[in-house]
Amino acid sequence: MRAIREKNPQRRVCYVTGTRAEFGLMQSTLRAIVHHPLLQLQLIVTGMHLDRSRGRSVDAIRREWKFDAIVPWPRGSGDETANAIATGKATAHMAALFEKLNTDVVLVAGDRVEPFAAATAGHLSGRLVAHVHGGDRALGLVDDSLRHAITKLAHVHFPATKLSADRIERMGEDRWRIFRVGSPGLDGIRSLAESRSELAEEFPGFRPRQFALLVLHPENPDPPTQRESAELVLRCVQSVGFERIVIVYPNNDPGSDGIAGYWDAVEPNHRHVLRRDIPRALFLGLMREAAVLVGNSSSGIIEAASFGTPVLDIGARQAGRERGENVSHANLNERAICKQLRRIWNEGSPIRYPAKNIYGTDGAGAQIASALTRVTIDRFRRKLIRY
Repeated sequence: MRAIREKNPQRRVCYVTGTRAEFGLMQSTLRAIVHHPLLQLQLIVTGMHLDRSRGRSVDAIRREWKFDAIVPWPRGSGDETANAIATGKATAHMAALFEKLNTDVVLVAGDRVEPFAAATAGHLSGRLVAHVHGGDRALGLVDDSLRHAITKLAHVHFPATKLSADRIERMGEDRWRIFRVGSPGLDGIRSLAESRSELAEEFPGFRPRQFALLVLHPENPDPPTQRESAELVLRCVQSVGFERIVIVYPNNDPGSDGIAGYWDAVEPNHRHVLRRDIPRALFLGLMREAAVLVGNSSSGIIEAASFGTPVLDIGARQAGRERGENVSHANLNERAICKQLRRIWNEGSPIRYPAKNIYGTDGAGAQIASALTRVTIDRFRRKLIRY
C-alpha cells in the first residue's frame, strides 16, 4: 500500500474534469481548495473539454485556471467501443500523472467515464478518492452504473441530498465516510448568473421569459435515432410562441453526433441561436430568464429550481433523479411534449415556481474543502463493506 506522508504542510487534491457541466458545478469547491491553507489544488483536464466540435472549453479553463496536465481524449470516441478504449487509456495516463504529481486525494464528481477513469486510477494507485454527487439516480446511458461503481471505489462521499446519502449507506459504505453537503453547483448561483444587461449585450433583442433554452443530450448510442429525437424536440419548441430558441450543443456521449449533426443543419436566424459552448455565468443567466429549460440536462434538475424556472425534462435520460416542483416530464412523444410546452408557455405569460431547491442552498464547496483537511488518509483508505 502506498505510504502517505500525513505531515505534509498541504494535502495535494487533484480534481479531474471532463465536461463543462461538472466543471461549472465544481468551481466553488475548487476555489475553496485554492484558498484553504492546508490544501493544494491540482487540476487535470480531459474529455469533452478538448473537443472543438463542443467548443473546446479547455481554452476557457486556461484563461482562468492553472492546470497541471491534459489527458488526451480522442474526438472519435463517440461510439461505445471507442469510448471504452478511451477510458482505459485515460485510466493508465491518470495513474502515471498522480504518481508524477504526488497526489494525495483524487477528487471527482458525477457519473461519467472521465471520473470513473480517475477514480479507478486513484484507488488502484493507493490514493484517497473523494466523490461528489454520489448516491443520485439517473439512467443516462451508463451513468447510473458508473456513478455507483465510483461510489464503491471512493473512500469519501459528498452526496447532495438525504436520499442520496442513505443510498450510499445502503451500498455498504460506513456512515463516517459520508458528508451530506448539498450540491456545490448551487453555491452563489444567483450572484454568479449574468445580469439582464449583460445578457442583452450577448443576446440583443432577447426579452425575459420570452425565449426557450434547449439542451438535449443522447439517451441511447445510436446517432440516427438521436438525430430524429433532436428534430422532434425542436419541432415541438418551434410550434409554441417563444420569440427565440437558444440551442446548446450536447455533450460527447455515444450518440451525441446525431444531435450535433442535426443542430449543424439548423440555420441560425432571428429565432434560432446555436452555441457549441456557453460560459457558466452566461448559461445561468439564460436559465434564470428563460421561459423554460427544455431537454434532458441535469442542470434542469439540479440548478434551475434555484431560479424557479420551469423545466420540461424529456425522455428517460434523467429517470430516477430527485426533482423539484418546477420540473415536468414528457416521454419522447410529440403530442406530450407540445402539450407540456403550451401549458408552461401559458399564452405568453409563462408560469413560474418558488425559488427553492431540494439539492441545497449554499456553502457545499467550503464544506467539501474543510472535510478534505480532516479525513485521516490511512484510516479512510481501508475499506470493508458494512454487511
